[in-house]
Amino acid sequence: MDADLPDAATPPAAPAPKKRLKPGERRHQILQVLAGMLEQPGAERITTAALAARLDVSEAALYRHFASKAQMFEALIEFIESSVFALVNQIVEHPQPLPPPGKAGRIASVILQFGEKNPGMTRVMVGDALVYENERLTARINQFFDRIESSLRQVLRAAAELQGSATPTVQASAQASVWVSFILGRLQRYARTGFKRLPTEQLDASLRSIG
Repeated sequence: MDADLPDAATPPAAPAPKKRLKPGERRHQILQVLAGMLEQPGAERITTAALAARLDVSEAALYRHFASKAQMFEALIEFIESSVFALVNQIVEHPQPLPPPGKAGRIASVILQFGEKNPGMTRVMVGDALVYENERLTARINQFFDRIESSLRQVLRAAAELQGSATPTVQASAQASVWVSFILGRLQRYARTGFKRLPTEQLDASLRSIG
């Protein structure tokens, strides 16, 4: 039941005190807000001052949870890595071949779907959000795609061997490079168009044309 409205003479209630967040909750909130800010137009460079203002806390409060802004971005990359590779590893380790476009197509799908659901993370994955940040962040996201390419080579080599290829390793290396270029291209287009051109646009047909 709705509460009764107060009489005109009733003084307004005192504002409720802010809920005190636990350290882990505040850390998660900082990362959520940072990722949300990365989705906004003109978010080429996010300052800790702007992030603190959005959270309604001091910059010192941010540094109680993260030693630097670079550490905040590292935490976002860790989230990307754990989320994506939890799915990619399941695909790689699946004991049976998958129907066309096969395991490579499934890997591409889960990465593009993750990017579509997490636009701010997409800007991290394609490096846009890291341009003015510490170089080790760019190196780490490059390593992320190196790992993706390695997983693709593994499943593509197995597929080439089943098809009786005389040079399965060479074939898989070439194909994995094409798949990574496709994934990155779709993610970059998504970011460049302000998240209007979805990375999963006509995805099934596109995957079949590659596979």
